[in-house]
Amino acid sequence: MKKIVIFASGSGSNAQRIAEYFKERNDARVDLILSNKPTAKVLERATKLDISSFSFNKKAFYETHHVSKLLDAIQPDLIVLAGFLWLFPKAIIKSYEGKIINIHPALLPSYGGKGMYGANVHNAVVAAKEKESGISVHYVTENYDEGAIIFQAKTKLDSEETADSLAAKIHSLEYEHFPRVIAELLEKQN
Repeated sequence: MKKIVIFASGSGSNAQRIAEYFKERNDARVDLILSNKPTAKVLERATKLDISSFSFNKKAFYETHHVSKLLDAIQPDLIVLAGFLWLFPKAIIKSYEGKIINIHPALLPSYGGKGMYGANVHNAVVAAKEKESGISVHYVTENYDEGAIIFQAKTKLDSEETADSLAAKIHSLEYEHFPRVIAELLEKQN
C-alpha cells in the first residue's frame, strides 16, 4: 500500500477529494494531513475522514526536525502540497527528492512565484485578459513554482470572466485531474 502525506494551509477541499479518491482504491491511501495553520478547515476534514493530522509552526518546520520526523516515521511514497503556502525546507526536499508535488492554479510558468496563490492568481489572470488558464501539477523545488511540470489542464476564459468564476473552473479541473495524476505517479514508482 502506497502512502501519501498531504500538506495544506486552508479549507482542504483538494485534500478531501484526494483522500476520498484513494479510499475507493486498494493501492494507496492518505496516511497524514499536515497544516501550518492550527485553525485550518483541512484539519476538520481530516478528522471527519479518519486521517491523522497535525499542525505545526514555522519553528517546527524550518528550525527543528519535528516535521521531518513525522514524515520519516511514515516514509511516504508521495508528499502532496494541496494549497500549502510556505516554501518547502531544503532538507525535506533533499530527503524526498522527486516525491514532492504541488498543484498551482494557473498554467506555469505564467502567474507563479511568491505571493501567487488562490485569488491573487485568478485576479491577475482576469486583469491580463488572458484567453485561457488552468492548473499545473509540478515537482517541488527550493523555489516557488519552478519545478518540472508533470501535468497541465486548461480552461477557456469568457469575456465576462471574474476571479470568482475562474476560481470555480479551476477547482473543477483540480478535483477532476489531481487525484488521477497522483495515482499515475504512484503507479510509475512500482
